[in-house]
Amino acid sequence: MTENTSLKNRIDIRFAALRSSGRKALVSYIVAGDGDNTVALMHQLVSSGTDLIELGVPFSDPMAEGPVIQRAHERALANKTSLRRCLKLVEEFRQQDQNTPVILMGYANPIERMGAEVFADGMATAGVDGALTVDLPAEEAEPLNQLLKKRDLHNIFLLTPTTSDARIAAVTRLASGFIYYVSLTGVTGAGHLNPDSVAEHLTRIRQHTDLPLCVGFGIKDGASARAASAHGDGAVVGSVLVAAIGNAENDVAAQDRIGIITNEIRTALDR
Repeated sequence: MTENTSLKNRIDIRFAALRSSGRKALVSYIVAGDGDNTVALMHQLVSSGTDLIELGVPFSDPMAEGPVIQRAHERALANKTSLRRCLKLVEEFRQQDQNTPVILMGYANPIERMGAEVFADGMATAGVDGALTVDLPAEEAEPLNQLLKKRDLHNIFLLTPTTSDARIAAVTRLASGFIYYVSLTGVTGAGHLNPDSVAEHLTRIRQHTDLPLCVGFGIKDGASARAASAHGDGAVVGSVLVAAIGNAENDVAAQDRIGIITNEIRTALDR
């Protein structure tokens, strides 16, 4: 996979390389601080076929998350994992991996507490490539957008099956990096994927943007990842990985299990 190093952001570089090779992106989500081996888990994800990592920032009220990821947030908070700690973990990851894009996925409150400019500076220093703030509405996103743009960082947004065309237009004007399409209404880990519905909604979104479109929610294995990404640019996998970490008897078992899951999904996407 040849990567275009003339681009400035790792997310852009990675998607350009994937498109040139005709491959779909595998975006993998874990919660920072869920266990003591987050950096080792990140490296395991990459070695098993992950293209981009979404690192969840623990929060006390993760309203978009289902029970599996809520429990991971609780474990991470009990492990004293803060937004600053998340940035430190990415900085540690970058000591060995300078190429894999990392996105911080979380909620607005920790960013507001830190201060948006301090947060943007911290992202740039640590080697984070983008932010996805679940509860940041488009109407309030411009200040953070400008801070991130100045540092060649991306602000990534969610779109859902119920998003109107007007809303899609407003969000895609602000978004950069890629669009995360939530394939189901409800929380993470819920429901079953409907490929026909995904295709219909991605077609609507594509009328407004050329950004890569990645599909998440309801993706549990290689078959669902392949179906989800058929009309888009990639699949986002989260709950099944987080469940494997939470159910593992130790850190080594967690790494082994997410490696098996990720490799199976990668193989299906490349088939």
